[in-house]
Amino acid sequence: MKKIAIVGSGGAGKSTLARRLGYVLGLPVVHLDNHFWQRGWVETERSRWIEIQQGFVSQEEWIIDGNYGGTMDVRFAQADTIIYLNLSRYRCIWRAIKRRIMYHGKARPDMNNGCTERLDFQFLKWLWRYPRDTHPITWSHIEKVADRAQVIQLKTPGQVRLFLKDMTRVEQTDI
Repeated sequence: MKKIAIVGSGGAGKSTLARRLGYVLGLPVVHLDNHFWQRGWVETERSRWIEIQQGFVSQEEWIIDGNYGGTMDVRFAQADTIIYLNLSRYRCIWRAIKRRIMYHGKARPDMNNGCTERLDFQFLKWLWRYPRDTHPITWSHIEKVADRAQVIQLKTPGQVRLFLKDMTRVEQTDI
């Protein structure tokens, strides 16, 4: 695992997993939210966004977390591993609310400065509808590359913890 794409619903724990996995495997971590959202929650223009991601995936090693369905294929085309955090909508909504409280008035570590944490009805609606609306699209992107990339689907926090524990064991035995 040298090129890892992590996807899943908002609040699923993509950035946390990316950070922890990056530490365990010694790989550089890219949080897409940090690069897409400019100060004041201004979106990066699409052609520039594709260029930015192409620069990331051209590197020899990386962990990239984030969805951005319109550019998912850019990452998946180069990934050797795709980790799909497919946690329940209730857990994701709870985590998004918790995150909003925790980072009230400031930006999260995986966000660009000037993008203070927010939570609005549209985002909550997207989280609620993720299993119905976004999951099938994400899964179709994954299926396109499943014959050549390792696909790891984690559905519970326990599975995520066990996965990280196993990666730590693997890394220690490689030394």
